[in-house]
Amino acid sequence: EKLSSLKDMDWNDFLQRVCSLLDSTEKNTGAARSKLNLLYYLCTVAVHKEVASRLIISQLFPILIQQLRAAANWDIRAKVARVIGLLALHTSELGENVPVSEAIILLTELIRENFRNSKLKQCLLPALGELLYLIASKEEKREHSRECWVVPSAAYTVLMRCLREGVRLFHC
Repeated sequence: EKLSSLKDMDWNDFLQRVCSLLDSTEKNTGAARSKLNLLYYLCTVAVHKEVASRLIISQLFPILIQQLRAAANWDIRAKVARVIGLLALHTSELGENVPVSEAIILLTELIRENFRNSKLKQCLLPALGELLYLIASKEEKREHSRECWVVPSAAYTVLMRCLREGVRLFHC
């Protein structure tokens, strides 16, 4: 509730701190633990519609994608995927400049590269599904044109292959 009621200047300060902590390149155990704690916190606040809407259209979303791509720690990657999925599930707004297609492409690649690792798939698939659903619902409401977010056919192929393989879809 406090986050959703922050004034713009305080919200920007909050976002700046969150983004700098996530974007930190420190490799020690303490830094990884701090990132994980921050991601747990983001999971908690991302379930609030106003906060999720503000976060997904902010500079945080591209940093989450970058962390999903670059983090050496799979616990961090899994938690980033969870945050992305929760943001997609709970947002009420989605700007055309939000790099949803990039997130879908990356999640698809990660699932494909780790296809035999069912635990990782169980962490990544919900985020992919939520992003696909978000795009579909925005297009259905005619809020954005179909060209806004490109969904590669590989995303559907990977999703269908996972469903055929019998992967249970649940959040990490």
